[in-house]
Amino acid sequence: QVQLVESGGGLVQAGGSLRLSCAASGSIFRINAMGWYRQAPGKQRELVARITSGGVTNYADSVKGRFTISRDNAKNTVYLQMNSLKPEDTAGYYCNADVLMGGSLRKYDAWGQGTQVTVSS
Repeated sequence: QVQLVESGGGLVQAGGSLRLSCAASGSIFRINAMGWYRQAPGKQRELVARITSGGVTNYADSVKGRFTISRDNAKNTVYLQMNSLKPEDTAGYYCNADVLMGGSLRKYDAWGQGTQVTVSS
């Protein structure tokens, strides 16, 4: 099995910053793309940012220029630096990883439990 554990969420005022982390552990041969998604109450889960194993990134238009995704392949960890936060960024943030599992080399779509980000106006 593969586990993703997120940390770094919390309450921040508009204009502030937060840094989310997500560490993967378990039976991992290789992790391909990793990403962050978010879901606000009453809304569908949406992609925030994604990064390939080679470092190619893509972002939702709503966060471009404010959020930065990065990863440490040696630590199987992905980060999301969030600056200039807005109330509309309030949501549960979920980590995702495309994993090739150790041993079987089966593909596994791993999700974390989520971490809450609340931005007050």
